[in-house]
Amino acid sequence: MHIAEGFLPPVHAAVWTVAAAPFVVQGSIAVVREIREHPESRLLLGASGAFTFVLSAIKLPSVTGSSSHPTGTGLGAVLFKPPVMAFLGTIVLLFQALLLAHGGITTLGANVFSMAIVGPWVGYAAWCLLRIVRAPTGVGIFAAMFFADIATYCTTSVQLGLAFPDPSSGITGSITKFLSIFAISQIPLAVVEGLLGVLVFRVLTRVAGPELTQLGVLRGRTPNSFHRNDGVNTHVS
Repeated sequence: MHIAEGFLPPVHAAVWTVAAAPFVVQGSIAVVREIREHPESRLLLGASGAFTFVLSAIKLPSVTGSSSHPTGTGLGAVLFKPPVMAFLGTIVLLFQALLLAHGGITTLGANVFSMAIVGPWVGYAAWCLLRIVRAPTGVGIFAAMFFADIATYCTTSVQLGLAFPDPSSGITGSITKFLSIFAISQIPLAVVEGLLGVLVFRVLTRVAGPELTQLGVLRGRTPNSFHRNDGVNTHVS
């Protein structure tokens, strides 16, 4: 979700910026370490950022002061862990604010916190949980994408509810209203994003199988084959 430039009260904008800053710094360190330790993953890292940029640039009008769109952060969180996506997501949101007028500079911290921090962590948690119970890989990717998207819109709803309490029902009522309005557009978008993530991951298993194995995403798999119990019934050659 992109909260528009100047829409948040200055104090709220500042608080969210301060809250997001440590995660972004940690993410920049994680990116440098990833490139140093695994230079062969640079193309995949760039592709993750590009995927997030393209999906989150699809802007659909939603609640006043915000917009609905896919996020694309769940896939990057699975591939490189959430700290990396905190940094990549910040770069994406900064470019979108400057070049596409999506979001803004004053609201960058709030948008980073929802889309580049909370979303990736929730998506990655869903992926890890399904890995523990040995769910098919496709199910895990779908869940990571879906819940990263939904968590982002939930966080944005909280941000807007805190900034603009309802005159009668207060902050709780305002958050509930934002959640109910966003759900109309965001839940279908999250489903589509999850399905797209599964398709993209299948392509990645074909073109970047060794890198995915080295990253631990395809734990215990050879670069050339993926078994039926992974939910990706594909032979790669």
